Amino acid sequence: MGELVYAGLLLLIACLILAYVNANSTLWSTCLILAMFAVTVVTRIAYPVLLASWLLVGFVVVILKNDKFRRAFLVKPVFNWMKKQLPTMSSTEQEALEAGGIGWEAELFSGQPDWEKLKQYQPHLSEEEKVFLNGPVEELCRMIDDWQITHQLHDLPEEIWDYIRHKKFFCMIIPKEHGGLGFSAQGHSAVVIKLASRSITVAVTVMVPNSLGPGQLLLEYGTEEQKLHYLPRLVSGEDIPCFALTAPEAGSDAAGMIDNGVVCRQPFNGEDDVLGIRLNWSKRYITLGPVATLLGLAFKLYDPDHLLGETEDIGITLALIPTDTNGVNIGRRHMPGANPFQNGPNWGKDVFIPMDWVIGGTDYAGKGWRMLVECLSEGRGISLPALSVSAAKLACHTTAAYARIRQQFRNPIARFEGVEEVIARMVGKTYLMEASRQLTLAMLDQHIRPSVATAIVKYHLTEMMREIINDAMDVHGGKGIMLGPTNYLMRIYQALPISITVEGANILTRNMIIFGQGAMRCHPFLMDEMKSVQQGKEGLDQFDQTLARHVAHVTGNTARAFLLGLTNGYLAKGNNAKRTMSRLSAALAFSTELVLSLVGGQLKRRERISARLGDALSYLYLGTSAIAHFENNECPEEEQPVLEWAISYCAYNAQEALFALANNLPLWAGAILKIVCFPLGHCYHKPSDKLDHQLSQLVLKPGVVRDRLIEGIYFPDNENDALYELNKAFNLAVSSETAEEKIKQARRKGLLQNDDIDSALAADIVNTDEAEMIRNAIEARMKVVQVDHFAPEEYAGV
Repeated sequence: MGELVYAGLLLLIACLILAYVNANSTLWSTCLILAMFAVTVVTRIAYPVLLASWLLVGFVVVILKNDKFRRAFLVKPVFNWMKKQLPTMSSTEQEALEAGGIGWEAELFSGQPDWEKLKQYQPHLSEEEKVFLNGPVEELCRMIDDWQITHQLHDLPEEIWDYIRHKKFFCMIIPKEHGGLGFSAQGHSAVVIKLASRSITVAVTVMVPNSLGPGQLLLEYGTEEQKLHYLPRLVSGEDIPCFALTAPEAGSDAAGMIDNGVVCRQPFNGEDDVLGIRLNWSKRYITLGPVATLLGLAFKLYDPDHLLGETEDIGITLALIPTDTNGVNIGRRHMPGANPFQNGPNWGKDVFIPMDWVIGGTDYAGKGWRMLVECLSEGRGISLPALSVSAAKLACHTTAAYARIRQQFRNPIARFEGVEEVIARMVGKTYLMEASRQLTLAMLDQHIRPSVATAIVKYHLTEMMREIINDAMDVHGGKGIMLGPTNYLMRIYQALPISITVEGANILTRNMIIFGQGAMRCHPFLMDEMKSVQQGKEGLDQFDQTLARHVAHVTGNTARAFLLGLTNGYLAKGNNAKRTMSRLSAALAFSTELVLSLVGGQLKRRERISARLGDALSYLYLGTSAIAHFENNECPEEEQPVLEWAISYCAYNAQEALFALANNLPLWAGAILKIVCFPLGHCYHKPSDKLDHQLSQLVLKPGVVRDRLIEGIYFPDNENDALYELNKAFNLAVSSETAEEKIKQARRKGLLQNDDIDSALAADIVNTDEAEMIRNAIEARMKVVQVDHFAPEEYAGV
């Protein structure tokens, strides 16, 4: 009888709770009442415990639904906690956080990515861009002799400088109405890929003026007078631009620069009283600096005499200064990693410039950091990823070809499992690099400035380039080490640290930017909550509304992460690849909430925690970009193994990043993360040996997958070119494989004493054409495996 009383009380409480939440929700009320009754009868759990639990639920619901109670017991305490947790933030940090936009990466933060949105990012090259790639770019590649550039001249030949100017390579991003080429991000990237496969020096020379520099800054922020004056000069090549940001004690911490300008009045160009700025600076590592005629300069601006307004410390400001201005000093050249693109220091002492030399005029004085961050988020999503993808494609192409023709123990080295593993790794990573490059460019071409996505591709693509080039060097052995005209890998190998370092050092990018900025920019509620807290009491109403949605978001993602963990993602929508990424997205969303509740505003100082969450986000971005790339290629069956490898690789690494995070949280928090996100333990593993074998076989002979993987790099048509000889030897090796196998089979059966071609021909094991084909393949192979050597008088400076 007592049990029935308890059951009745439980049902009554459930009815009251539901009526209080939503009096009109009859269906849901009925369902929950029946569920409660079933639990009561079937489980036989102690009724006092159930009663107490539901009384607690009722109390929580009352607090949540009653404005007065909710604000007193929930909203204000959380509001005050967040106020204490928020770190002090400088104006430059605030500007950096708010700069740029968000794209697909925000879906990954949501915990429930909308796969339909991924379809809107379609890569596309215009007909004009294709014509330029097949015309001027192809011709420029033919003109390039990288050994001459890097070893003999230590500069571009004059005819290449002239060709670059004449064909408008320096103004790809300048719109047609200003005389430029007006290329898309896709077009710009494709040009860099082809050039970089021929010469890193030429590629860097071309890509820098089209990235973070005067051209981009003028287009975005310049006054009409500045655009009319400078853009035609940049288009014609009359002006060569550079941008000076890095200083001896301000590298990654560019906001810590001591270069400064003071607002003042003094005579200038025949006028007695000109409002302007007296500048003092010292910069280094400035690409194109030694040959530039137009210097973009970043400095801190001060106005002690209040000539512009009440503010004395105006902030970081950007200006354009002709390098022949009095007091500007252009230093001698740096030598960046044996790739002699023009790079060097510059400085100025008490250089006076008029105020109208400030980019954007006085309206943009002090806004330089935001301008830089916005342009950087676009530039670093194009140039460095393009250079990295180019290196990866070239390495894949040459390493697979070399492994196919290079023989040891009477077999191509590509048949050894150790080499096979390396080639598969190179193929899978190159596929991921190309996929993420395409996705990021598609967002940029839709006028999205995804600051987090561009940080991801800058870091991971340059790191994967480093890994791929190292793998390529391992397979090539001595062929890759011996420098000379026929070495197609060493200059890339020497340039690796440059890409790792510039436009945000990789250590900084991984540990502080990807997740640190991602959490603020991509989290659906965090930025709004921060802004509400910063408003004080006036922001309480908005905070209340946002917090309610945030709580619902956390609750939903917790349940989603746990259920998807229990079912290994099978409750999510889509194919297996999408279900895997959806499951890990929910795990990332839950982990983010858990970490933010633990460390709060200390996140930017907990760099390794931030880095692991950033790794999980990054591998989700890479994995989903592979899905997009596969679908954009119309899901070819022959490409399926490459997609499977990419998803396995990304899922495993994202999982391991979250486990590493859990192992470095307080014991209870780590346990919660593992229980909610990985209730069945480690579910994802590295790509299998079988998958590695499939991938390596796809690139060891001509085919659709190989062609698509290396598409976009330059293929020389000069018979004396090392890459031409490699391609020829590769094709001959594939063509003669069947004939060579006949000879090997005959030797195994005892029909031949050795692999002698003449003996095989005499024994009718191969015919005349087959014998000639084998001889040609051997001759081509022997030519390729040779390395460069020098006389003593030639050796100096190699």
